[in-house]
Amino acid sequence: MDMDSASSVVLQALTQATSQDTAVLKPAEEQLRQWETQPGFYSVLLNIFNNHMLDVNVRWLAVLYFKNGIDRYWRRVAPHALSEEEKTSLRAGLITNFNEPVNQIATQIAVLIAKVARLDCPRQWPELIPILLESVKGQDGLQQHRALLTFYHVTKTLASKRLAQDRRLFQDLASGIYSFACSLWSHHTDCFLQQIYARDEAAALSSLERTLLSLKVLRKLTVHGFQEPQQNMEVMGFLNAVFERLKQFLECCRQVGSDSTCREKLEKTIILYTKVLLDFLEYHPCAFIPLIQRSLEFAVTYVFTPAGEGVTFERFIVQCMNLIKMIVKNDAYKPAKNIDDSKPESLEAHKIKTAFFTHPTLTEIGRRLVSHYFLLTEEELAMWEEDPESFAVEETGGDSWKYSLRPCTEVLFLDIFHNYSQTLTPVLLDMVQNLQGPTNVEDSVQLLMKDAVYNAVGLAAYELFDNVDFDQWFKNQLLGELQVSHHRYKLIRRRVIWLIGQWISVKFKSDLRPLLYEVILSLMQDPDLVVRIETATTLKLTVDDFEFRTEQFLPYLESIFGLLFQLLQQVTECDTKMQVLHVISCVIERVGIQIRPYVGCLVQYLPLLWKQSEEHNMLRCAILTTLIQLVQGLGAESKNLYPFLLPVIQLSTDVSQPPHVYLLEDGLELWLVTLENSPAITPELLRIFQNMSALLELSSENLRTCFHIVNGYIYLSATEFLQNYAESLCRSFCDLLKDITNEGRVQVLKVVEIALKVSPMLGAHMFQPLLPAVFRGIVDGERYPVVMSTYLGIMGRVLLQNFSFFSSLLSQMASECNQEMDQLLGNVIEMWVDRMDNITQPERRKLSSLALLSLLPSDNSVIQDKFCGIVNICVEALHDVMTEDPETGTFKDCMLMSHFEEPKLSDDEEPPTEQDKRKKLLALEDPVHSVSLQQFVYEKLKAQQALMGDQGFGALMETVDTELVRQLQEFLQGL
Repeated sequence: MDMDSASSVVLQALTQATSQDTAVLKPAEEQLRQWETQPGFYSVLLNIFNNHMLDVNVRWLAVLYFKNGIDRYWRRVAPHALSEEEKTSLRAGLITNFNEPVNQIATQIAVLIAKVARLDCPRQWPELIPILLESVKGQDGLQQHRALLTFYHVTKTLASKRLAQDRRLFQDLASGIYSFACSLWSHHTDCFLQQIYARDEAAALSSLERTLLSLKVLRKLTVHGFQEPQQNMEVMGFLNAVFERLKQFLECCRQVGSDSTCREKLEKTIILYTKVLLDFLEYHPCAFIPLIQRSLEFAVTYVFTPAGEGVTFERFIVQCMNLIKMIVKNDAYKPAKNIDDSKPESLEAHKIKTAFFTHPTLTEIGRRLVSHYFLLTEEELAMWEEDPESFAVEETGGDSWKYSLRPCTEVLFLDIFHNYSQTLTPVLLDMVQNLQGPTNVEDSVQLLMKDAVYNAVGLAAYELFDNVDFDQWFKNQLLGELQVSHHRYKLIRRRVIWLIGQWISVKFKSDLRPLLYEVILSLMQDPDLVVRIETATTLKLTVDDFEFRTEQFLPYLESIFGLLFQLLQQVTECDTKMQVLHVISCVIERVGIQIRPYVGCLVQYLPLLWKQSEEHNMLRCAILTTLIQLVQGLGAESKNLYPFLLPVIQLSTDVSQPPHVYLLEDGLELWLVTLENSPAITPELLRIFQNMSALLELSSENLRTCFHIVNGYIYLSATEFLQNYAESLCRSFCDLLKDITNEGRVQVLKVVEIALKVSPMLGAHMFQPLLPAVFRGIVDGERYPVVMSTYLGIMGRVLLQNFSFFSSLLSQMASECNQEMDQLLGNVIEMWVDRMDNITQPERRKLSSLALLSLLPSDNSVIQDKFCGIVNICVEALHDVMTEDPETGTFKDCMLMSHFEEPKLSDDEEPPTEQDKRKKLLALEDPVHSVSLQQFVYEKLKAQQALMGDQGFGALMETVDTELVRQLQEFLQGL
């Protein structure tokens, strides 16, 4: 690309690419895309974004194109890679000046340089770091800042590399520049403090920006730049200095006030200091041991004593709590169960922690966590009033404990309580004791305190197992609290029902459940929405518990289900509807078919909710989950849902529709349960299968469910299904078998086996293209036992139930293998006998015996040659399936099924699905379950004897081991 002529055309294209008019924008983007691989293009871009006279948007776009080009074309092995000459020129051009006036472009250039550094520094770009350091020392304010910004991004990028060689290079870099980075940070920090105390906020803000950047550099160097940082005095000196600097910066917060222009950046810097400590603790727990004492003293002082009042802010408190939590929980600081096996560092850390966490300190932390940090804030109470749904969802879900104060506080409380329960249990029980009896509804302070204490008892339920008689407390205290109907007492009603939910799986007598259901029924009608939502959540925990008894719940099912449905209609937020739907799903799952009389309203409402949730895929996932449980509960009656259900399945499993990314897994599950519970095939249900080819092409983790769906169709209506889809299914299977695991092969082959089982003639005809591979697999002695077992299962079906097809297949394979048919048949029988041990399922073992016996009677010398092996297999199978009647001493085939019986179910057992019934009816016709192996062996041997005569047959039997003959006679006696 000629530089002079190119600059103007590239500039014009970039200008057009910033246009809002798509007619101008699209051709420009296409032109730029074509130039990406042209030599000299990135040199032109460099010249454009370095020209401060040009339009900011054009320069911004030039930087972005350059940055994207690094990812695609900078590596030497990349297609259309940049030449080494151009890269050398570009590297030099990137660091000639650090005077970019626009902050956003400066940041992008810094990131861009860091991307090149990741690939080229230090080997191809040794001058980068020295030039950056030199520029950082400069007196020009803008140049100094831009160089420092670039220095940070380069350091951050190099620190992120994880290969051992790259880490060694970064450690070499860190040891070389650490002193300079420390002095730079110290200098800018001192400048900031002087300026802030002199009330020169403009200068202070500029110094604070440089302090923040230099501290970011030091954080990366300190955490990732040293293998054994505890041996480096400068590193440990910096970390110890962090505590003093933190105190100074916190005092600055007090001085500047909340409305200062530099307050936000000041808080960012304070948080960054805490991140230095947290990162160092995470990556170097042993090196952190000398800092444990100071860290705990610092964090506890600011968070749990008056010293923090007026200077701390929420994010800082969260960071301090995380610091305490990580020290308390750290496995490196815990001695082994056998003290003699402990590492010296673990013992030292444990000693420091034990000395710090004294009884008074722990008591103060525990009390203050509950009585101060657990209290609902004015903002939260206002949110409860103004937006109860958002409050309920935030309370139950919450943000990550690392970043939000309430969940962070609760996690710290749990960790400290778990590690120091002996000290803290009496403290918490004392707080409970002081709050017994109903609280005055006018005393808002006491109401908030009771809410906080009950919250603590709920969180620590597992720790308090031996110290709280929850059943007595429930009957004597908590039930009374729930009956206080005053609107201000909703705080306690909501907390108590939540508390019960926390204890339900810990310690709650089964015979108290009906009383709890009465409570739930009452609270589901509470005037307050938050109380109702919390009650629904506790209901879910109750029915989910392993001690749940359906018969105890049934008297309340109709009323509670109706109230749940009302709640679902009443709430408007997507998250709340999902929450209530999960409760409804759980109830339906646990009560099963008992739900049928009560779901009419829900069935009518779900189509409307589905339509309303078009933009909310996660809510649609919750609807799918509910539908899955609903279909299972309704059984065959679910056919009445098809007008709504089938289009939902169609959309959820159509990979050409964008929502499938979210809905596919649940959609497939719904499709499967719909088939399993379908009483008969419908044209619409059959039509949905058009989605399957694309799903099989995905070869995703949902493949197993796809195979189950195929099997479901075969069981439901083999003839219609195979006539419509076997051809396309065969093509999909052939493609799959080219590149699939052994487990996947088995899944494919099982479909063929089931088709042959349900419809021997049609199945063999429809899946004919797959059968030669099965035949070859047997002859070649497939090495993977489960695959071989499935091959033999398929061939057993063909041989036993469709002999004419087997003969034509044998003829086809003999022609392909250039062998005699008899010779090939002999090879098949020999391999079958040899690999019988691969078959572990008794049904398949019996099938193999029946199949090989079906070759008798025969005057074929090859079959007679293999007679001994066939008898061997038969005797083995007889051992598998024959049971002895102790009264008569005779044997009978235990696999025989004479008629279909509805199973007698216990209360906890699920009734059979329609597919279960279809399988049972199919089994009645299956030779494995309808033919007595004992009788079949007897008849076939008799027929062979009649064919050969007594003398010939006697000679044939002499080829069989005498012990096998004895066992065979024992099985056949009485026939």
